[in-house]
Amino acid sequence: MKVVSLIPSATEIVCALGFEETLVGRSHECDFPHSVKHLPICTAPSFNPEGTSREIDDRVKDRLKRALSIYNVFENRLKELAPDIIITQAQCDVCAVNLETVERSLEGWGGKAPKLISLVPNRLTDIWQDIESVARALGAPEVGRELVQSLEKRIQAIASRARDLATFSVGTIEWLDPLMAAGNWIPELVTLAGGRPLFGEAGKHSPWIDPDQFWRSDPDVIVIIPCGFSIARTQEELILLTRQPIWPSLKAVRNRRVFIADGNQYFNRPGPRLVESLEILAELLHPNTFSFGHQDRGWKAAGTHRE
Repeated sequence: MKVVSLIPSATEIVCALGFEETLVGRSHECDFPHSVKHLPICTAPSFNPEGTSREIDDRVKDRLKRALSIYNVFENRLKELAPDIIITQAQCDVCAVNLETVERSLEGWGGKAPKLISLVPNRLTDIWQDIESVARALGAPEVGRELVQSLEKRIQAIASRARDLATFSVGTIEWLDPLMAAGNWIPELVTLAGGRPLFGEAGKHSPWIDPDQFWRSDPDVIVIIPCGFSIARTQEELILLTRQPIWPSLKAVRNRRVFIADGNQYFNRPGPRLVESLEILAELLHPNTFSFGHQDRGWKAAGTHRE
């Protein structure tokens, strides 16, 4: 069996199920586990992904407005690899190659076309179902069920400890300019970690928010997890927040409870490492109770000074 994964979370799912050896191709963003990085790359962004948050957002919105795909699929490479299965997603046109783009690339394929598996992760239960769907396609449904049970057990162990601890209001930021709060599965993770999410609704897309509304909410904790950004990349644009006149007066800033987490590697990948994302949140909200060793690797305290 030969598998091409066109979304990082799917690559992680295939590997977590023990089927890494079936992978013959990947997307340009699939980089975990590191051993998959030798695989042929089958996609690329169709716009310049460099620049400020605002510049990137403008380019993406321009392409969407003109009904153009955000990503290119290398059709000839796919044909050369001749996969039995291609895994993509139908959750977000911006985050990864979508189902429609892959379907177009397979038109006129000739011969037996590969089976398409499209993941639709909107909340945690969807992600567990996606894992089991991939496992069934790989002929290992029991392995999928076991993996999901293991992930849920780890989650419940954290949630049960956090349930008796103090609850903090949490503002999660998924994009800096314009400002976007985190939705989908993130509010669920915040709640499981013992927090009260102020913006975003479980199972619904991340909402754009009025900055003044965010400032007025005055969260106890602010967690910054821009989609596709590493910690270092986020630090470069932190000035977008710290230069706001109201910034020094925010409760989270005064109490030094503003954090940058790796949204690219953890929070914005709907796969097995969402459990690590929950661990990170638990560490941030309850540092005297939880310690999983993610500091400096998965999260860092943000500088709270004004530039």
